[in-house]
This record gives sequence, C-alpha cells and structure tokens, in this order.
Amino acid sequence: MSASIDTITNMEGQAALPRDNGELIFAAPWEGRSLAMAVALVDHLGLEWEEFRQQLIASIAAEPERPYYESWTAALEALVVTQGLTDVDELTRRAEVVVPPA
Repeated sequence: MSASIDTITNMEGQAALPRDNGELIFAAPWEGRSLAMAVALVDHLGLEWEEFRQQLIASIAAEPERPYYESWTAALEALVVTQGLTDVDELTRRAEVVVPPA
C-alpha cells in the first residue's frame, strides 16, 4: 500500500522532514533524490510508510549527530537489507565505486 504524500510530508518528531518557513528544504540535490528513492521503494514493495519511518527513527537514534538526510539514507540502506534486496557487503562495494576509500 503506498503512502500518501501527506503521510510523508507531515511526519512529526525525530522523523519530521526539515523545513524552512513551512517548505521542505534540501541542502543538496542528493537529499531530495534520497527522499524520492525511499518513497518509490516503499511504494514498489507495497510496504506501509511506517516501516520506513521506524527505520529512520532507529537510524537517527543510532547516530544523533549525523545530518538528517544521511540518517535518511542509512534508513533506506537498512530497509533494502531487511527486505532482502541486497546485503551490507554489496552496499559497501557499490559505495566504494562511487566514493573510493581514503
């Protein structure tokens, strides 16, 4: 079941999307793409939005100082792993192709 846009944009508490003067804000294009990928994945898999939201809350709690959309991306990665779409090793390999280790 796909989540309504209101369900997503009106999340509250830790998971609330960053806003400025009521408008969603993104510091960089990748942040908006990360949001869109999560919405598309949840919809494609027929999951409830709450499943992703709980992953996001856990991700924020795990590293409270991490920037919001980095936690969003970590939650997205956790969701694809828990859904069996990939594993942590594969995510690491693919990330190293994009950003080689220092």
